[in-house]
Amino acid sequence: MNQKLEPRDEFFSRENLYSLGIDEVSGRHYASLPVTIGVADYEEYYGLTDEQYTRFLADPVSALAFVEECRERRHDELLLQKPGWNRGTPIRGLTPLQ
Repeated sequence: MNQKLEPRDEFFSRENLYSLGIDEVSGRHYASLPVTIGVADYEEYYGLTDEQYTRFLADPVSALAFVEECRERRHDELLLQKPGWNRGTPIRGLTPLQ
């Protein structure tokens, strides 16, 4: 069963569409990214170690590789809430018009 999250974002990248924060219930640090199921959007939260969280906050660019791996579902074991049967597709940053 999934536990209820009370996320508090401490960093947000508008350009790369991810955030870093802490869950107020468990005290766990996370990286989150938006996903969509077409009719609704939501966020997936991936647990971070204290060392990762500190490093990513100090140098947000260093989080990009991890976030991209999460978008590719390579760290599903770190999900703080398991997705349902209709799992969303990651939303990626917008490409500027040329």
